[in-house]
Amino acid sequence: MASIDNLLVSLFVDEVVGGFIVTVPPGHVGCIYSIFRGVLKNVWYPGMHFKIPIIHRVKLFNAQLIEYTISKDVMLSDSKEIMGDEVINAVTADNKFVSVEATVLIKLDTERLPEIWQNIGENFVSKVVRPVTRSRIRKVLTNHTLFNALSVERTMIEDDVKQELRESLSSHGLFVENFYLSSLNPVDGGNIEETKEIEEVSMPKNEEEIRSQRIFSRSENKIA
Repeated sequence: MASIDNLLVSLFVDEVVGGFIVTVPPGHVGCIYSIFRGVLKNVWYPGMHFKIPIIHRVKLFNAQLIEYTISKDVMLSDSKEIMGDEVINAVTADNKFVSVEATVLIKLDTERLPEIWQNIGENFVSKVVRPVTRSRIRKVLTNHTLFNALSVERTMIEDDVKQELRESLSSHGLFVENFYLSSLNPVDGGNIEETKEIEEVSMPKNEEEIRSQRIFSRSENKIA
């Protein structure tokens, strides 16, 4: 599982030529800290840059698309800043408990990296990304019943969560490219098998179809 190092590549990059030159590799950007002025507003993009030894220190960030994975394989005990989360438990509109596994594709707003570093610091995963993601997933699922969430409204849930995350995380300098549900399972033990069967049955579209299903079911019972 990826850690915060996927975003924060190094605390301070290696310096060459007596500390006057810093090289930013492709796919990354550098933020500059001055011991006199704090975090500077300018951002260094891939290439060679000159700095003042001792006065300036540079921190690299990953500017590429990063996966934030919500999964049973994630262990927050390993690191609070890991790029992911443990399975999220939520409640549906009909008061059913479900466990959610998903993937969020996130990208840093490189123009605002100095602001992120200055105002949020290095722990923006635990401070912002994780709590916001949890709350928005839970919020969206309260608008959907378990039956619909497992059948016809999965894509709608993905779109709603993606929009909620975009609106919430953009103010913190984070772009949300997409959101994908990996699995959505009921956590009420006695209903797990029942809900799996529901997923395989198409939902009746009108009252007449519901009535015909009931009649067909009764005739099967008589034959048996």
